[in-house]
Amino acid sequence: MTKFPLLFAQKLFIALSILFALAVFIMHQYINGIIETNLYTNLGERAQIQAKEIAAIPELALAVKNNDLKAINELVSLINKQSDASYIVIGDKHATRLFHTQNVAINVPMVGDDNQDVLKGKSIIIISQGSLGQSLRGKSPIISDDGVVGIVSVGYMLDRLDELHKIQSYPFIIFCVLLFVVLFVFSYIFSFLIKKQMLNLEPKEISLLVKMQSAIMESINEGLIAVDLNYNITHINQFARQFLNIPKHVDNLNGTNLFLYIVSPNDLLRNDDCLIEDVYDRISHFNDEVVIASRIRLIFNEKIQGWVITFRNMNEINLLSKRLSQVQQYADNLRALRHEHQNWLATLLGLIYMQRYDDAKEFITRQSTNNQQQLDFITDKIKVPTIAGLLIGKFTKANEMGLELQFDPMCQLNQIPGKLIEIEFMSIIANLLDNAFTASLAQYQKSAVKEKKIVYLYLSDATDEYVIEVSDEGTQIDEAVKSSIFKLGVTTKTKGDGVGLYLVKTYTEKANGYIEVNNNLPQGTIFSIFIPKEYDCL
Repeated sequence: MTKFPLLFAQKLFIALSILFALAVFIMHQYINGIIETNLYTNLGERAQIQAKEIAAIPELALAVKNNDLKAINELVSLINKQSDASYIVIGDKHATRLFHTQNVAINVPMVGDDNQDVLKGKSIIIISQGSLGQSLRGKSPIISDDGVVGIVSVGYMLDRLDELHKIQSYPFIIFCVLLFVVLFVFSYIFSFLIKKQMLNLEPKEISLLVKMQSAIMESINEGLIAVDLNYNITHINQFARQFLNIPKHVDNLNGTNLFLYIVSPNDLLRNDDCLIEDVYDRISHFNDEVVIASRIRLIFNEKIQGWVITFRNMNEINLLSKRLSQVQQYADNLRALRHEHQNWLATLLGLIYMQRYDDAKEFITRQSTNNQQQLDFITDKIKVPTIAGLLIGKFTKANEMGLELQFDPMCQLNQIPGKLIEIEFMSIIANLLDNAFTASLAQYQKSAVKEKKIVYLYLSDATDEYVIEVSDEGTQIDEAVKSSIFKLGVTTKTKGDGVGLYLVKTYTEKANGYIEVNNNLPQGTIFSIFIPKEYDCL
């Protein structure tokens, strides 16, 4: 039977189709796993938060302690109307069910064998088999003056979680199908174009042409001349034609001797090493013009067929060096751009509060008197709108984190340092505050006495220098690492990228300022930044 081997373009199409299908399948499996994990995590945390909030109701604790089933029923039934949970269960200190939103029997032991830790005062998230089936449940102890008096269990049935998972997966499944179709079409078009570019030739038939083209393409954006062993031109690009002043009406130079256009003595071409080695970046002369030239041998079947000569005007080297320096500087700055994005979002949040929209005004008026006074203080003392917006955003963020951001009464800011743009000055303040928030919150979570931690900010341009001082009540920085915390990639956080303080140091030094790091007694750290005003006029 006659075999019809696949052509190169057909093999390419099949390979690309398989690769794309595999990539889409792997991506689908990966994203599907992430969706499932996030769904279970979010609903588990939601169940635990609801359980904690219900357990913290004093009336419920009293009713459970007194075994007042009527009061428990009235209180929890009202709460259940506002909850999206599958069920809410209340038990006493013996894990006996006192109430169930699904009218399951009461005064019987709670199902699941997962109440021991809760009765010891712990709040848990667990997947367990209950009276209604398997569910993801959050449990929290009901605590009164006599200790743990009961249990609150808030659960989501796994059947419902599977439905939510499917609903969240549908858009991605559709996207994967569309992506595969697009990639399938792309692979077909790509293989067709490859076949067209190969002039319907198979690889063996064009291998010699590929080698020639590879050698020629090595010198893109430069003068390029390919010659045979007799120095007759086989290819010359436009850059070389212009450099050698070859008239435009001379279209076909193939077969023309190169030395008709290069008349001055030339050690790049006529020397003894032409046949034995290649030359790179040699200073040479083309018609009394100084160039940086390379000479590459064309070797086919272990025989020299000619040379490819590439060159550039010596005067362009300085310009190239400047461009390379700019590219290097740009590459160094790219690493910091991602970290800046979070600060822009915080500023945007603050500007929304700054009486820009009616709903922002309405939100501000709902805050406590203390918050309103702080917001009025910021807008009155900080005259730079973006900085004021940033501070308002950070003040709100601190409240949301359970912290307190206090401003020194002597704070004032009329302008920013002249050597910094607004984004850079904002980055200094934002990174210091974010680090203070993180340190204070971590200390709060470790502390046995749950007192609100305070972050203190002093920002002023009242003297002959700008002063930024941020103090927190977190963990003091070890003396051994104080000298390295401003280096790129160095962080004291459990999860951190080591960019924030590096940016603070970079921008401070740009403005000719300096940083001091001291311990805050009895606990915490103080970061102080001083930027002289004398450089604003430079």
